[in-house]
Amino acid sequence: MSMDIKALVREQAEAWSGVIPPNAVSEELAAGFSSLMAGLSALRGQLAFEDEPSSFEAALQATKEPNP
Repeated sequence: MSMDIKALVREQAEAWSGVIPPNAVSEELAAGFSSLMAGLSALRGQLAFEDEPSSFEAALQATKEPNP
């Protein structure tokens, strides 16, 4: 990413809602997105929908309404 995350969040907030992050706390929250995005990018391509735990299907079946 070529733009600083704080600047990117500020720019997008202004573009989408017409506001600029008002204080230092919001700037720090925006800075936290950088590590979140890096973590998610590291997982890209490693998981697929089919990789859900096998118990997921069992949980869906258990919550199904019975047919009369």
